[in-house]
Amino acid sequence: MAAHLIVLLLFSVLKGVHSISIVSKVSVEAGKSISIPCLYESQYINHVKYLCEGHTWGSCRHAVKTNKPDLSGKYLISDDKEQEFFTVTLNELTDENTDYWCVVEINNGAEFGQYFQLLVISGTPSLYVDHQRITGYIGGNITIRCHHSNSGEMKWCKLGRNCVTGSSGSTDGTTETAYMREQNVFTVKMSGLKSEDSGWYLCAEGDIQIPVYLNVTEKLITSTTTAATTPTTATGSSTTHTVAGSGTITAVEENKEHRSSFDPKILIIRMSMLTLIVIVMLYIWFIMRHKQNKAESSATAMTGDEVTYSEIRLKKKRSPKGDRKAAEVTYSTLAELFFF
Repeated sequence: MAAHLIVLLLFSVLKGVHSISIVSKVSVEAGKSISIPCLYESQYINHVKYLCEGHTWGSCRHAVKTNKPDLSGKYLISDDKEQEFFTVTLNELTDENTDYWCVVEINNGAEFGQYFQLLVISGTPSLYVDHQRITGYIGGNITIRCHHSNSGEMKWCKLGRNCVTGSSGSTDGTTETAYMREQNVFTVKMSGLKSEDSGWYLCAEGDIQIPVYLNVTEKLITSTTTAATTPTTATGSSTTHTVAGSGTITAVEENKEHRSSFDPKILIIRMSMLTLIVIVMLYIWFIMRHKQNKAESSATAMTGDEVTYSEIRLKKKRSPKGDRKAAEVTYSTLAELFFF
């Protein structure tokens, strides 16, 4: 125990030179998982980080490293170099998983770390939240509910920054309102969110904390419209994505053109139907034409040649002198009419 206190005192002295911001004690249910953030300084962005399991610094065991994952899946580690923290996730916790260190390697093999403790219990934790990771949108609001069983003072803090202890306050310019309208529920409302508000926060009661990660992003609104042109052109669709937040609206339009393609089978069927229709029409025309010619031939045979006859009368003419008779003949022309 004395050795552990000496190590903690040594790290406290060196905090001005090398420091890691971290939770000190977390209550978690047995069999569950918990994520622990370890905030480091900017000069160690490209350094190796790892989780060490054990009560004392000298006897702790490397559980997982950023350059050497844990193949069993018991421990996970990720390094967010942009926000300068690495996160360790511990799965399927038991009452034997209690003491850990967040460690950063320094050049030439030197290391420094920060100790934290897990209180693994079989029942409901003394302090917990509905969700350890939440998402908010720029310009919007977010509500966090911290459930607690004790009656100590409640605080809402940003890891490595200030805390809100009263009914209202602010962190990095973001308004925060805290209240306890429900029994054993400490509620925090953050208003006017900014992208800079992303990061790890702590809900704390006494010396017990529960870390909460807030991811603030732009809200994406998607609307789809379809525009149809003439039959000879393809039908196109456009998707408009509107990003709303912090008073700025950005529209991104994506045009997608869907061109229809003919199936060869459909083309063959259509051509076959067209050919059949043409054949039927020709057959009907041929039948009707044949009947018409037959009718005209019958009419011609019945008509034949038509002849006009004229009556011929002989008229006798008497001479005034009566000495002779002359016969007068009247001729008529026969006209033969032909009908075609």
